[in-house]
Amino acid sequence: MPFVTPEPAPRRARPPVRDPEAPRRVTLLELFFDLVFVVALALISRNLVHGLDWTRAAQSLILLAALWWTWAITTLITDMYDAERTEIKLLITAVMFGTLLMTTAIPEAFEARGIVFAATYVAIHLGRGLFLMPTVRRHQESQRRAARVFSWFAVSAVPWMVGAYVSGNARLVLWALALAIDYVGFRLAYPVPGLGVVPEKQRTVTAEHLSERYQQFFIIALGDAILTIGTLFSLEHSEAENIAAFAIAFFTTLLLWRIYVHKSGELLPLAIATSRAPNKFLETAPYTHLLMVAGVVTTAAGFELVLKHPLGHTPPAWVAVILGGPALFLLGRSAFEYEVFSRVSLSRPGGLLALLSLAPAVLFLPPLYTSLAAMLVLAGVAVADTRRSRGRPPEAPAPPH
Repeated sequence: MPFVTPEPAPRRARPPVRDPEAPRRVTLLELFFDLVFVVALALISRNLVHGLDWTRAAQSLILLAALWWTWAITTLITDMYDAERTEIKLLITAVMFGTLLMTTAIPEAFEARGIVFAATYVAIHLGRGLFLMPTVRRHQESQRRAARVFSWFAVSAVPWMVGAYVSGNARLVLWALALAIDYVGFRLAYPVPGLGVVPEKQRTVTAEHLSERYQQFFIIALGDAILTIGTLFSLEHSEAENIAAFAIAFFTTLLLWRIYVHKSGELLPLAIATSRAPNKFLETAPYTHLLMVAGVVTTAAGFELVLKHPLGHTPPAWVAVILGGPALFLLGRSAFEYEVFSRVSLSRPGGLLALLSLAPAVLFLPPLYTSLAAMLVLAGVAVADTRRSRGRPPEAPAPPH
Protein backbone atom coordinates (compact mmCIF):
# COMPACT_ATOMS: atom_id res chain seq x y z
CA MET A 1 0.00 0.00 0.00
CA PRO A 2 1.58 3.29 -1.01
CA PHE A 3 2.36 5.81 1.70
CA VAL A 4 -0.20 8.57 1.80
CA THR A 5 0.76 11.88 3.33
CA PRO A 6 -2.02 12.99 5.71
CA GLU A 7 -3.63 16.27 4.83
CA PRO A 8 -2.94 19.13 7.24
CA ALA A 9 -5.70 20.07 9.62
CA PRO A 10 -8.07 22.69 8.28
CA ARG A 11 -6.98 26.20 9.24
CA ARG A 12 -10.16 26.75 11.24
CA ALA A 13 -9.54 23.60 13.27
CA ARG A 14 -6.12 24.76 14.43
CA PRO A 15 -5.77 27.10 17.42
CA PRO A 16 -5.10 30.72 16.39
CA VAL A 17 -1.47 30.58 17.52
CA ARG A 18 1.05 32.40 15.35
CA ASP A 19 3.47 30.27 13.35
CA PRO A 20 6.90 31.27 14.73
CA GLU A 21 8.46 30.86 11.27
CA ALA A 22 5.88 32.91 9.42
CA PRO A 23 6.50 36.58 8.59
CA ARG A 24 4.45 38.96 10.69
CA ARG A 25 3.34 42.39 9.57
CA VAL A 26 0.95 44.90 11.07
CA THR A 27 -2.66 44.41 9.93
CA LEU A 28 -5.07 47.14 8.96
CA LEU A 29 -7.28 46.19 11.92
CA GLU A 30 -4.40 46.94 14.31
CA LEU A 31 -3.99 50.38 12.74
CA PHE A 32 -7.74 50.92 13.01
CA PHE A 33 -7.55 49.90 16.69
CA ASP A 34 -4.92 52.61 17.27
CA LEU A 35 -7.33 55.36 16.28
CA VAL A 36 -9.01 55.18 19.69
CA PHE A 37 -5.77 56.24 21.34
CA VAL A 38 -5.56 59.43 19.29
CA VAL A 39 -8.65 60.62 21.17
CA ALA A 40 -7.52 59.15 24.49
CA LEU A 41 -4.14 60.88 24.52
CA ALA A 42 -5.70 64.19 23.51
CA LEU A 43 -8.19 63.99 26.39
CA ILE A 44 -5.47 63.10 28.89
CA SER A 45 -3.20 65.99 27.88
CA ARG A 46 -6.06 68.49 28.01
CA ASN A 47 -7.32 67.07 31.28
CA LEU A 48 -3.86 67.55 32.75
CA VAL A 49 -3.85 71.35 32.37
CA HIS A 50 -7.33 71.97 33.78
CA GLY A 51 -6.80 72.72 37.45
CA LEU A 52 -3.14 71.82 37.17
CA ASP A 53 -1.58 70.53 40.41
CA TRP A 54 0.26 67.43 41.65
CA THR A 55 -2.96 65.52 42.23
CA ARG A 56 -4.15 66.22 38.68
CA ALA A 57 -0.75 65.13 37.36
CA ALA A 58 -0.95 61.85 39.31
CA GLN A 59 -4.48 61.24 38.05
CA SER A 60 -3.40 61.82 34.45
CA LEU A 61 -0.51 59.39 34.88
CA ILE A 62 -2.88 56.71 36.22
CA LEU A 63 -5.23 57.14 33.26
CA LEU A 64 -2.37 57.09 30.76
CA ALA A 65 -0.80 54.00 32.36
CA ALA A 66 -4.13 52.12 32.25
CA LEU A 67 -4.76 52.94 28.60
CA TRP A 68 -1.16 52.24 27.65
CA TRP A 69 -1.29 48.85 29.32
CA THR A 70 -4.46 47.98 27.42
CA TRP A 71 -2.69 48.84 24.17
CA ALA A 72 0.55 47.03 25.11
CA ILE A 73 -1.15 43.77 26.10
CA THR A 74 -3.35 43.84 23.00
CA THR A 75 -0.24 44.35 20.87
CA LEU A 76 1.35 41.28 22.46
CA ILE A 77 -1.80 39.29 21.73
CA THR A 78 -1.58 40.22 18.04
CA ASP A 79 2.11 39.23 18.08
CA MET A 80 1.58 35.85 19.75
CA TYR A 81 -1.58 34.86 17.89
CA ASP A 82 -2.59 34.88 14.25
CA ALA A 83 -4.18 38.30 13.83
CA GLU A 84 -5.76 37.19 10.52
CA ARG A 85 -7.94 34.63 12.28
CA THR A 86 -11.57 35.59 12.82
CA GLU A 87 -11.37 34.86 16.57
CA ILE A 88 -8.51 37.29 17.09
CA LYS A 89 -10.16 39.92 14.91
CA LEU A 90 -13.27 39.69 17.08
CA LEU A 91 -11.13 40.02 20.20
CA ILE A 92 -9.36 43.14 18.89
CA THR A 93 -12.68 44.69 17.91
CA ALA A 94 -14.12 44.03 21.37
CA VAL A 95 -11.07 45.57 23.04
CA MET A 96 -11.36 48.58 20.75
CA PHE A 97 -14.98 49.07 21.80
CA GLY A 98 -14.03 48.81 25.48
CA THR A 99 -11.09 51.20 25.09
CA LEU A 100 -13.33 53.76 23.43
CA LEU A 101 -15.74 53.46 26.34
CA MET A 102 -12.86 54.00 28.78
CA THR A 103 -11.83 57.03 26.75
CA THR A 104 -15.24 58.66 27.10
CA ALA A 105 -14.86 58.42 30.89
CA ILE A 106 -11.45 60.16 31.04
CA PRO A 107 -12.69 63.70 31.85
CA GLU A 108 -14.66 62.44 34.89
CA ALA A 109 -12.76 59.25 35.72
CA PHE A 110 -11.92 60.55 39.20
CA GLU A 111 -15.43 61.86 39.70
CA ALA A 112 -18.80 60.45 38.66
CA ARG A 113 -17.60 58.11 35.89
CA GLY A 114 -14.94 56.21 37.78
CA ILE A 115 -17.02 53.04 37.71
CA VAL A 116 -17.22 53.21 33.90
CA PHE A 117 -13.45 53.54 33.54
CA ALA A 118 -12.56 50.84 36.08
CA ALA A 119 -15.27 48.32 35.15
CA THR A 120 -14.42 48.59 31.46
CA TYR A 121 -10.69 48.14 32.12
CA VAL A 122 -11.39 45.05 34.21
CA ALA A 123 -13.87 43.69 31.66
CA ILE A 124 -11.33 44.07 28.84
CA HIS A 125 -8.57 42.14 30.59
CA LEU A 126 -10.69 39.47 32.27
CA GLY A 127 -12.85 39.10 29.17
CA ARG A 128 -9.77 38.55 27.03
CA GLY A 129 -8.67 35.68 29.26
CA LEU A 130 -12.13 34.13 29.35
CA PHE A 131 -12.20 34.31 25.55
CA LEU A 132 -8.69 32.97 24.91
CA MET A 133 -8.67 30.02 27.30
CA PRO A 134 -11.38 28.05 25.46
CA THR A 135 -10.26 29.37 22.06
CA VAL A 136 -6.75 27.89 22.43
CA ARG A 137 -7.80 24.77 24.35
CA ARG A 138 -6.09 22.53 21.75
CA HIS A 139 -2.79 24.30 22.46
CA GLN A 140 -2.16 23.63 26.15
CA GLU A 141 0.88 25.87 26.50
CA SER A 142 -1.04 28.87 25.17
CA GLN A 143 -4.02 28.01 27.36
CA ARG A 144 -1.83 27.90 30.47
CA ARG A 145 -0.25 31.22 29.49
CA ALA A 146 -3.70 32.78 29.15
CA ALA A 147 -4.68 31.33 32.55
CA ARG A 148 -1.62 32.85 34.23
CA VAL A 149 -2.33 36.29 32.78
CA PHE A 150 -6.01 36.02 33.69
CA SER A 151 -5.14 35.17 37.31
CA TRP A 152 -3.05 38.32 37.76
CA PHE A 153 -5.69 40.56 36.22
CA ALA A 154 -8.28 38.93 38.48
CA VAL A 155 -6.20 39.99 41.49
CA SER A 156 -5.80 43.57 40.25
CA ALA A 157 -9.53 43.76 39.53
CA VAL A 158 -10.20 44.02 43.28
CA PRO A 159 -8.46 47.40 43.88
CA TRP A 160 -9.76 48.62 40.52
CA MET A 161 -13.38 48.00 41.48
CA VAL A 162 -13.04 49.03 45.13
CA GLY A 163 -11.35 52.25 43.99
CA ALA A 164 -14.29 53.02 41.72
CA TYR A 165 -16.60 53.17 44.76
CA VAL A 166 -14.44 55.50 46.84
CA SER A 167 -13.32 59.02 45.99
CA GLY A 168 -10.43 61.44 46.27
CA ASN A 169 -6.98 60.20 47.17
CA ALA A 170 -8.35 56.78 48.17
CA ARG A 171 -9.31 56.10 44.54
CA LEU A 172 -5.94 57.34 43.36
CA VAL A 173 -4.05 55.04 45.75
CA LEU A 174 -6.18 51.96 44.99
CA TRP A 175 -5.90 52.41 41.24
CA ALA A 176 -2.17 52.95 41.54
CA LEU A 177 -1.98 49.67 43.48
CA ALA A 178 -4.00 47.90 40.79
CA LEU A 179 -1.67 49.16 38.07
CA ALA A 180 1.36 48.14 40.11
CA ILE A 181 -0.02 44.59 40.22
CA ASP A 182 -0.58 44.60 36.45
CA TYR A 183 2.87 45.98 35.62
CA VAL A 184 4.77 43.82 38.13
CA GLY A 185 2.92 40.69 37.02
CA PHE A 186 4.11 41.23 33.47
CA ARG A 187 7.69 41.89 34.59
CA LEU A 188 7.72 38.66 36.64
CA ALA A 189 6.24 36.64 33.74
CA TYR A 190 2.95 36.08 35.61
CA PRO A 191 3.93 33.47 38.23
CA VAL A 192 0.94 31.46 39.50
CA PRO A 193 1.03 28.65 42.11
CA GLY A 194 0.74 25.31 40.37
CA LEU A 195 1.42 26.80 36.94
CA GLY A 196 4.72 28.60 37.49
CA VAL A 197 5.81 31.46 35.22
CA VAL A 198 5.28 31.86 31.50
CA PRO A 199 8.13 29.81 29.93
CA GLU A 200 10.82 31.79 28.16
CA LYS A 201 10.08 30.12 24.82
CA GLN A 202 6.58 31.63 25.02
CA ARG A 203 8.01 35.10 25.53
CA THR A 204 9.70 35.39 22.14
CA VAL A 205 8.54 38.18 19.87
CA THR A 206 8.44 38.98 16.16
CA ALA A 207 11.03 41.68 15.58
CA GLU A 208 9.48 43.51 12.66
CA HIS A 209 5.96 43.42 14.11
CA LEU A 210 6.57 44.46 17.71
CA SER A 211 9.09 47.17 16.87
CA GLU A 212 6.79 48.60 14.20
CA ARG A 213 3.86 48.67 16.64
CA TYR A 214 5.81 50.62 19.27
CA GLN A 215 7.03 53.06 16.64
CA GLN A 216 3.47 53.54 15.42
CA PHE A 217 2.20 54.31 18.89
CA PHE A 218 4.92 56.88 19.41
CA ILE A 219 3.79 58.56 16.19
CA ILE A 220 0.23 58.55 17.58
CA ALA A 221 1.54 60.35 20.68
CA LEU A 222 3.19 62.94 18.44
CA GLY A 223 -0.19 63.25 16.72
CA ASP A 224 -1.59 64.47 20.05
CA ALA A 225 0.98 67.28 20.01
CA ILE A 226 0.13 68.16 16.40
CA LEU A 227 -3.59 68.12 17.23
CA THR A 228 -3.00 70.52 20.11
CA ILE A 229 -0.97 72.88 17.94
CA GLY A 230 -3.53 72.90 15.15
CA THR A 231 -6.65 73.30 17.27
CA LEU A 232 -5.38 75.91 19.73
CA PHE A 233 -3.60 78.26 17.36
CA SER A 234 -5.50 81.55 17.32
CA LEU A 235 -5.03 85.27 16.91
CA GLU A 236 -6.35 86.30 20.32
CA HIS A 237 -2.94 87.70 21.18
CA SER A 238 -0.65 89.63 18.84
CA GLU A 239 0.12 87.87 15.59
CA ALA A 240 3.85 87.72 16.36
CA GLU A 241 3.29 86.03 19.75
CA ASN A 242 0.94 83.44 18.31
CA ILE A 243 3.13 82.61 15.35
CA ALA A 244 6.14 82.32 17.67
CA ALA A 245 4.27 79.94 20.01
CA PHE A 246 3.02 77.97 17.01
CA ALA A 247 6.51 77.65 15.51
CA ILE A 248 8.15 76.68 18.81
CA ALA A 249 5.52 73.97 19.41
CA PHE A 250 5.91 72.59 15.89
CA PHE A 251 9.71 72.46 15.98
CA THR A 252 9.65 70.92 19.46
CA THR A 253 7.43 68.13 18.11
CA LEU A 254 9.77 67.69 15.14
CA LEU A 255 12.75 67.41 17.50
CA LEU A 256 10.99 64.79 19.63
CA TRP A 257 10.46 62.72 16.49
CA ARG A 258 14.05 63.21 15.35
CA ILE A 259 15.57 62.24 18.70
CA TYR A 260 13.32 59.16 18.92
CA VAL A 261 14.15 57.76 15.48
CA HIS A 262 17.87 58.58 15.52
CA LYS A 263 19.69 55.23 15.52
CA SER A 264 17.77 53.44 18.29
CA GLY A 265 14.38 53.83 16.66
CA GLU A 266 15.79 52.87 13.26
CA LEU A 267 17.69 49.83 14.55
CA LEU A 268 15.11 48.46 16.98
CA PRO A 269 13.87 45.70 14.60
CA LEU A 270 17.45 44.60 13.91
CA ALA A 271 18.32 44.69 17.62
CA ILE A 272 15.41 42.38 18.46
CA ALA A 273 16.02 40.05 15.52
CA THR A 274 19.75 39.57 16.18
CA SER A 275 19.50 39.28 19.96
CA ARG A 276 19.86 35.87 21.56
CA ALA A 277 17.40 37.02 24.19
CA PRO A 278 14.63 38.88 22.34
CA ASN A 279 12.40 38.61 25.41
CA LYS A 280 14.68 41.26 26.98
CA PHE A 281 12.98 43.83 24.76
CA LEU A 282 9.57 42.38 25.51
CA GLU A 283 10.27 42.89 29.23
CA THR A 284 11.55 46.46 28.98
CA ALA A 285 9.98 48.12 25.92
CA PRO A 286 6.54 48.72 27.53
CA TYR A 287 8.13 50.68 30.37
CA THR A 288 10.60 52.74 28.35
CA HIS A 289 7.97 53.65 25.76
CA LEU A 290 5.49 54.57 28.48
CA LEU A 291 8.01 57.13 29.75
CA MET A 292 8.51 58.56 26.26
CA VAL A 293 4.78 58.67 25.53
CA ALA A 294 4.14 60.32 28.91
CA GLY A 295 6.79 62.89 28.00
CA VAL A 296 5.10 63.67 24.68
CA VAL A 297 1.63 63.89 26.25
CA THR A 298 2.97 66.25 28.93
CA THR A 299 4.73 68.31 26.27
CA ALA A 300 1.43 68.58 24.38
CA ALA A 301 -0.21 69.84 27.58
CA GLY A 302 2.54 72.43 27.81
CA PHE A 303 1.77 73.53 24.26
CA GLU A 304 -1.81 74.24 25.31
CA LEU A 305 -0.61 76.45 28.16
CA VAL A 306 1.78 78.39 25.92
CA LEU A 307 -0.61 78.76 22.98
CA LYS A 308 -3.35 80.12 25.26
CA HIS A 309 -1.12 82.31 27.43
CA PRO A 310 2.19 83.02 25.67
CA LEU A 311 3.05 86.00 27.85
CA GLY A 312 2.77 86.84 31.52
CA HIS A 313 3.87 84.99 34.63
CA THR A 314 4.95 81.32 34.46
CA PRO A 315 3.73 79.52 37.62
CA PRO A 316 5.88 76.68 39.00
CA ALA A 317 3.29 74.09 37.93
CA TRP A 318 3.50 75.39 34.36
CA VAL A 319 7.29 75.14 34.44
CA ALA A 320 6.98 71.53 35.62
CA VAL A 321 4.79 70.73 32.59
CA ILE A 322 6.66 72.73 29.93
CA LEU A 323 10.12 71.47 30.98
CA GLY A 324 8.98 68.18 32.54
CA GLY A 325 7.53 66.83 29.30
CA PRO A 326 10.84 66.92 27.39
CA ALA A 327 12.63 65.69 30.54
CA LEU A 328 10.38 62.62 30.79
CA PHE A 329 10.92 61.96 27.10
CA LEU A 330 14.71 62.14 27.43
CA LEU A 331 14.62 59.84 30.46
CA GLY A 332 12.65 57.23 28.54
CA ARG A 333 14.80 57.75 25.45
CA SER A 334 17.94 57.09 27.51
CA ALA A 335 16.52 53.78 28.73
CA PHE A 336 15.41 52.96 25.17
CA GLU A 337 18.91 53.60 23.85
CA TYR A 338 20.34 51.32 26.52
CA GLU A 339 17.96 48.57 25.34
CA VAL A 340 19.41 48.73 21.84
CA PHE A 341 23.08 49.68 22.32
CA SER A 342 23.76 48.88 26.01
CA ARG A 343 25.06 52.41 26.47
CA VAL A 344 23.62 55.93 26.77
CA SER A 345 24.84 58.95 24.82
CA LEU A 346 26.03 61.82 27.00
CA SER A 347 23.61 64.16 25.23
CA ARG A 348 20.66 62.46 26.99
CA PRO A 349 21.69 63.06 30.62
CA GLY A 350 23.17 66.37 29.46
CA GLY A 351 19.78 67.44 28.16
CA LEU A 352 18.09 66.33 31.38
CA LEU A 353 20.57 68.29 33.45
CA ALA A 354 20.06 71.39 31.28
CA LEU A 355 16.28 71.22 31.70
CA LEU A 356 16.61 70.89 35.48
CA SER A 357 19.08 73.78 35.60
CA LEU A 358 16.74 76.02 33.62
CA ALA A 359 13.77 75.50 35.93
CA PRO A 360 14.61 78.18 38.54
CA ALA A 361 15.52 80.79 35.91
CA VAL A 362 12.41 80.42 33.74
CA LEU A 363 10.14 81.16 36.69
CA PHE A 364 10.88 84.80 35.90
CA LEU A 365 10.17 84.44 32.16
CA PRO A 366 6.91 84.26 30.19
CA PRO A 367 5.66 80.79 29.14
CA LEU A 368 6.67 81.48 25.53
CA TYR A 369 10.33 81.84 26.53
CA THR A 370 10.16 78.81 28.81
CA SER A 371 8.93 76.77 25.85
CA LEU A 372 11.69 78.22 23.69
CA ALA A 373 14.28 77.16 26.28
CA ALA A 374 12.95 73.58 26.24
CA MET A 375 13.06 73.54 22.44
CA LEU A 376 16.67 74.76 22.41
CA VAL A 377 17.71 72.00 24.80
CA LEU A 378 16.11 69.38 22.53
CA ALA A 379 17.79 71.02 19.54
CA GLY A 380 21.13 70.69 21.33
CA VAL A 381 20.51 66.98 21.89
CA ALA A 382 19.57 66.49 18.22
CA VAL A 383 22.66 68.39 17.01
CA ALA A 384 24.88 66.30 19.32
CA ASP A 385 23.36 63.14 17.86
CA THR A 386 24.05 64.29 14.31
CA ARG A 387 27.62 65.35 15.02
CA ARG A 388 28.39 62.09 16.82
CA SER A 389 27.21 59.94 13.93
CA ARG A 390 28.58 62.08 11.06
CA GLY A 391 31.43 60.39 9.23
CA ARG A 392 31.10 57.18 11.23
CA PRO A 393 30.01 53.80 9.86
CA PRO A 394 26.46 52.76 10.87
CA GLU A 395 26.38 51.56 14.45
CA ALA A 396 25.18 48.04 15.08
CA PRO A 397 23.09 47.00 18.06
CA ALA A 398 25.03 45.76 21.05
CA PRO A 399 25.59 41.98 21.14
CA PRO A 400 23.66 40.09 23.82
CA HIS A 401 25.41 39.66 27.15
